[in-house]
Amino acid sequence: MGIASNCKYPMFFGRNLNSITCKGLALIMIALFLRVVLLPSFSGHGGIDKNNLDLIHSRSLSLDSDNGIRKDKFLEVPQIVWGLNNQKIAFARACLTARMLNRTLLMPSLSASLFYKEIDRLQPISFDKVFQSEKFNALCNGFVQLGRYSDLRNRTGVYELQKGSGRKWTVERDLDQLKEFSEDSFDGYEVIRIVGKNPFLWHDHWPVKDYARVFECLVLVDEIAKEADKVVSKIREVGKEMGSKSQSSQSGAYPDSSLSQPVPYVAVHMRIEIDWMIHCKKLEQRLNVSEICSSKQEIMERVGNIVGLKSPLVIYLAVADSLLKDSSILAGWKEGLFPVEKKKLSVDGIYSKYPYLIQSAIDYEVCSRADVFVGNSFSTFSSLIALVRTQKMIRMGVTRSCGVSLSAMALISSPVEDNGAHPATDTSVQNLNREEIGWYSFGSFFCTEKQGYRMSG
Repeated sequence: MGIASNCKYPMFFGRNLNSITCKGLALIMIALFLRVVLLPSFSGHGGIDKNNLDLIHSRSLSLDSDNGIRKDKFLEVPQIVWGLNNQKIAFARACLTARMLNRTLLMPSLSASLFYKEIDRLQPISFDKVFQSEKFNALCNGFVQLGRYSDLRNRTGVYELQKGSGRKWTVERDLDQLKEFSEDSFDGYEVIRIVGKNPFLWHDHWPVKDYARVFECLVLVDEIAKEADKVVSKIREVGKEMGSKSQSSQSGAYPDSSLSQPVPYVAVHMRIEIDWMIHCKKLEQRLNVSEICSSKQEIMERVGNIVGLKSPLVIYLAVADSLLKDSSILAGWKEGLFPVEKKKLSVDGIYSKYPYLIQSAIDYEVCSRADVFVGNSFSTFSSLIALVRTQKMIRMGVTRSCGVSLSAMALISSPVEDNGAHPATDTSVQNLNREEIGWYSFGSFFCTEKQGYRMSG
């Protein structure tokens, strides 16, 4: 007779277990149940090693998973604040945290205004007022997922996860906490709500390639994209006028056929404001380096030394509004280079209609579309443009540029490290942590005749 017949109407915990076989089977089942519930899926509580990270990523589903991220379990995060690109980084980190927990990220609020310390004055703005949420989910399908509060069924309670803070809250402790909440024992909660610091201040556990994947899924809503179209069209229009004038006075400068093509332009992220110069000088002292701050004259010289640029050429200056009244930023450029900014292009009215966040998004798009981009290696604005442009070049099949492999990126700086380390080595972008990166986008660097690609620093 089989086990089923011997165990007629069996019950656990010693009730109606009439045979030794049944009792043994019950004990085994209880032991297995306790093992699943009580033992953590990840062994060890020490430092972060490659095996641990591999386990984390495998548990949170591979890109090739047919099931994708769970759509019935959610992660909620605090409002995302500060500058546009700090908010992008924070958003990506929230997405990757949700991915690790195999949960859909509830659409977070961004911040339209810019107040670093006066949090109560921040103006919240919904994510889908800036970026296309459906497009994001389509592009990042299977990798990360955005959900709406209307998707909640409210059948279970919300579990609040308090993020640690202070020097004692190490990267290792933070990772251990995430491991714990990725366990099946927390699956009974429809929503895990992270409370405490905004995501930009969370510890980082993911390589740059994961951030880049999220950034590629961020597509501006049509209204903002069309405003960027207007600015780019105006820049190219100025360039076309310059080329037409040059052609009439200098034979062969711009062939007739070239005037029917989009006129190229260079975008320069010009960080020379007083507050930035004070900040970067302090940073140079702390890191014991001298490549961070760049004067207006140094930037103009470096742009003038870019190899392969054909004049006349329009140079779009992405500058802070405080510099728009400084006419000197338009003077002193190399002959054949025509610098313009919002005011000179008569597009400042486009920007003034919107809050800070949208203005930055428009400028980011204008710089991203430039034929050549020159930026500052310690600026998140410049660095994210550099990252996205490099990703696009790689996807287009460009593997080398200026004699350098795009897959071997040079670590330029690590300003967030407390020990003052300043790495400079070749490594793969696949394994780099976001906080270890200054610049590495060769699509955004420029070639000089003697030294190949260099960065504007």
